[in-house]
Amino acid sequence: MTSIVSPPTNEAPDSDEETASEGEFYTWTGKARRWMLKTLPPQKLLPQTQPSYVASWIYVFGMGAIASLAVIIVSGIILSLNGPSWWHISSLGHFVNSTHLWSVEFFFLFMVVHLWGKFWMASWRGGRLLTWITGVVSFAVSIAAAFTGYLLQTNFESEWVSFEAKDALNAAGIGAWFNVANVGQMFMWHITLLPIAVAAIVALHVLLVRVHGVVSPIDAAKTDTQLRDATFPDHHDTDLTGKTI
Repeated sequence: MTSIVSPPTNEAPDSDEETASEGEFYTWTGKARRWMLKTLPPQKLLPQTQPSYVASWIYVFGMGAIASLAVIIVSGIILSLNGPSWWHISSLGHFVNSTHLWSVEFFFLFMVVHLWGKFWMASWRGGRLLTWITGVVSFAVSIAAAFTGYLLQTNFESEWVSFEAKDALNAAGIGAWFNVANVGQMFMWHITLLPIAVAAIVALHVLLVRVHGVVSPIDAAKTDTQLRDATFPDHHDTDLTGKTI
């Protein structure tokens, strides 16, 4: 297909964006902006279209995990603002606590299916190794966050689990630093440090997906033109250097 390109002109650039395109960046903010626009332009950050092979259930579970995480964060904020006694004595507290619990269950269900699905798809192909690593790390950190949340049920079951875990952590030599029998310490780990870590890693994971694009199925390697370019001509897989593969 022949494309029409406007002839070059000798007019001087009339905006700092055009001047920036010439590489005239003298501050770290300008250099950071140039790097961000080159690495993640708006059409990648907020695309209007996706490859045709994305119309498959295996691509749904990642978004389902993110939606569940959003519900976890909102319900968790409500629970933390009202305190443990609220979800024990209030019917509304019971409801919000149950919503928080079941959103966690769905979060791990979606994440496990997403993780295994991408493993069998070899989703680290095409320079996507860091994308895969951030997904695995987010899963590991989420387990720690869920464990501390389990200890905050403030009932007999959570008390029994916390003291069993305390013995294991003491045997490992970290019990004095990470005391699972200390409800206040677990509360801060659960509502501050671990959620920030999970949210940050998930955000990085999504950005990496936008940078490199959605990985194609393995059996679509020889039919990418049929599956992608016929409908989405602007979509291409790229490696870490930005080279089309």
